[in-house]
Amino acid sequence: MNLLLAIVVFLLAAAASLAVGLLLKWVDRLVTARVQWRVGPPWYQPLADVVKLMGKENLMPATARQTGFLLAPVAALAATAVAAAVLWYGVLHPSGAFIGDLIVVLYLLAIPAAMTILGASASGNPHAAVGATREIKLLLSYELPLFLAVLVAVSKAGWSFRLGSFAAHGPALYSLSGVIAMLVAVVCMQAKLGLVPFDVAEAECEIMSGTYVEYSGPSLGMFLMSRAMMLAVLPALLVLVFWGGLGGPAWLSVPSFVLKYVLLVALTTLIRNTNPRLRIDQVMKLFWYALTPAAAVALALALHGW
Repeated sequence: MNLLLAIVVFLLAAAASLAVGLLLKWVDRLVTARVQWRVGPPWYQPLADVVKLMGKENLMPATARQTGFLLAPVAALAATAVAAAVLWYGVLHPSGAFIGDLIVVLYLLAIPAAMTILGASASGNPHAAVGATREIKLLLSYELPLFLAVLVAVSKAGWSFRLGSFAAHGPALYSLSGVIAMLVAVVCMQAKLGLVPFDVAEAECEIMSGTYVEYSGPSLGMFLMSRAMMLAVLPALLVLVFWGGLGGPAWLSVPSFVLKYVLLVALTTLIRNTNPRLRIDQVMKLFWYALTPAAAVALALALHGW
């Protein structure tokens, strides 16, 4: 891929992921409102929120460390945008994907959480510090079971870490180990998105939005855009890795991908509206004592052909 094509792919993927993510944010808020017998926001509300924030003054606490505080949202948004570009290129052009692009995507999708921790720690606010410690524990909890779950699909794709190889080898989900791995990955995705019941790092009623309490204006807008793009990218990653991506008959590939994608997004909304927030110790016990062993069992089953 030449430089010009790479830039075009990056810009298109980032813009499309942001647009889809903001739309999914609206759907999530609308469904939540209807469950609570409210009318809900108009379709353009997430976009209006971001545009309004980008036009406001960027305030910073006197106690904050300026470099880390201002750099964190920029790095989070940039990493998510690059991950979106690599992922969507692998989905739409499997033969052009590079070796190890799956590892690159997983690495890039871990950066927003790390930048959230950095920004909250640099803010000098005690509520943000509590949110940062919770975000660290979340990150240490869900990354291992997620990687083990992905390894199940990798083993069924001939131990290839190329995104384009999953569609060629068929869906890993259609096996016992694939089902277990997919369930683990869905829960990890919920935690990675910071949605209920894993929103302990924000917890508005406990620590005043925690990690984001001191952020405002464009900095907060960039964090919100990063979260929206994550909501667009993660379901696509799971569909590609576990559910075959755009594989299958040509006439059915796109509708099938969209249907699978919508089902995963609907599942995250359903989980968000039917579960209470867990304490951070409960979250860690869930991942370390239940999901990590489950993912390890799924990998063992996959290695034995199950």
